[in-house]
Amino acid sequence: MRPEERKRLRIIAALILFLGGLFIVRLYYLQIIHGADFKKEADKQYMATVPNLYNRGNIYFQGKDGKLIAGATLNSGYMIAIKPKDVLDAEKTYATLAPFITLTHDEFIAKASKKDDPYEEIAHRIPDDAEAKLKKENLPGVHFFHETWRYYPGNSLAAQVLGFVGFKGSELVGRYGIESYYNEVLSRADEHLYINFFAELFSNLSDAIFDSNKAKEGDVVLTIEPTVQSYLETELQGVMDEWSSDEAGGVIMDPKTGAIYAMAVNPSFNLNQYGKVKDPHLFGNQMVEGVYEMGSIVKPITMASGIDAGLLNANTTYNDTGHITLNNKTFGNHDGKGRGPGTTMQKVLNDSLNTGVAFVVSKLGNQRFADYMLHKFHMGEETGIDLPGELGGLMNNLTSKRDIEYATASFGQGIAVTPINMASALATLGNGGYTVSPHVVDQILYTNGTIKKITPNSPEQVLNPKTSEDITRMLVTVVDKALLGGTVKIPEYSVAAKTGTAQVSNPNGGGYYDDRYFHTFFGYFPAYEPRFIVFMYTSYPKNGATFASHTLTSPFIRITKFLLHYYGVPPDRVGGAQGTTATLLR
Repeated sequence: MRPEERKRLRIIAALILFLGGLFIVRLYYLQIIHGADFKKEADKQYMATVPNLYNRGNIYFQGKDGKLIAGATLNSGYMIAIKPKDVLDAEKTYATLAPFITLTHDEFIAKASKKDDPYEEIAHRIPDDAEAKLKKENLPGVHFFHETWRYYPGNSLAAQVLGFVGFKGSELVGRYGIESYYNEVLSRADEHLYINFFAELFSNLSDAIFDSNKAKEGDVVLTIEPTVQSYLETELQGVMDEWSSDEAGGVIMDPKTGAIYAMAVNPSFNLNQYGKVKDPHLFGNQMVEGVYEMGSIVKPITMASGIDAGLLNANTTYNDTGHITLNNKTFGNHDGKGRGPGTTMQKVLNDSLNTGVAFVVSKLGNQRFADYMLHKFHMGEETGIDLPGELGGLMNNLTSKRDIEYATASFGQGIAVTPINMASALATLGNGGYTVSPHVVDQILYTNGTIKKITPNSPEQVLNPKTSEDITRMLVTVVDKALLGGTVKIPEYSVAAKTGTAQVSNPNGGGYYDDRYFHTFFGYFPAYEPRFIVFMYTSYPKNGATFASHTLTSPFIRITKFLLHYYGVPPDRVGGAQGTTATLLR
């Protein structure tokens, strides 16, 4: 035999031995390791094909100490089913089961009367102790099957961030939130035990070799800190209760990294009882899916653009007449009053003057202002946050040929963005002038033992660092001297903040409602090396609420103090800035 033929035979023999070995290993796996499982399945198939135990990866919150806390996991219990023809005494059986099931007497008797039906489900999610107690009754025709289901220990905590698991057709998949966005990671391969033995043997041979599913299966670890999340949700509920708002939302984020510590929308819902929710609108996350005109909270961005372009500073002045007419349209300050000549840019922010930011736009020019808004602050863009359903904004007015559109955009009317887009743009003011990528996932723990750390996009410097410092100083002055007359400043900490009050557009008659407002508030702190940025909004507050300084200042200050204390942030100043009185912020 020639050497080439001998070599070929050796390769073929080795291949045969390799495949034979795989066959034997798979055979051992099915007959020995899973033999008992197959027997169990065979024993109960006289009733019905009971679904496999549900399996899915976990979602974890992350404590400030790095400890993982379950946000979404699996719970287990039992399903009760009956074989009607074996139920000897339906009345007695119902009387025994009644404390543990939700079926009415008539519903149970109807099921038990189907003597030709081999299988009827009676109840799900029966606790272990209840199952043990009922088993002792030895009820004829009653059977118990172990089952698992998705469980959310926090109930409504971070509901719109987590999402839930529900049926899509006949398949259980993630719906909304992280459950949907990371469904491929959280899903687990469905290993059917009760199928033809040889079909199982050969159909899964490739998985035995390559195990392709396991490489992408894992648990998801969030940046959400549960105590912070709970605090934010409590404050939002307080806003809803006090002002009878239609909606309230907020986010707490690291302005440098984009890691989100808390994100919430109210009204919310209980994740473990999502089937009881009548309005599916509650399932969506308006922080990423809602688009709103933000009002005066845009003014610091307009002001920073003028500073960055080298056209003005905090002491630049203009003549505030109280009103401006452009393209035959007149707009004015919120109180209709002018402050006269010598009005500084600092006073523009202190008093929230619409005419002042319109003056900034006139210095910049329409095109340059639009460039800052769209291409430096990325207003109206999707942020790329790792949550489903994110929308872009409505920024068409910044392509208009009319001056009036740019002037109104300077104070946040006529343009609309999502809250997370707004928070990201505002973070640029305090973090040295860098773009930020908001995200709610910190890492993925794959079942094969590998860990994937989520790294946001590389930040892009879009503002001069000095611009960031200058606008921050102006916003600190707003808090120290103007916000509620300087009464809420925190002497030991520098806080940069601004409120916003926008008119709500009328979708029916066009224009704006006279009595409906959208309130916003943002702030970052400690101002010159910020650890946190907080953004809050509330839609259509009532009970006499006109300005955001009335509705959102107190919740913001409480959140600020809580975060500084909870994370042990050292004071960054002693005594604080000295201020007297100032006009109430719009």
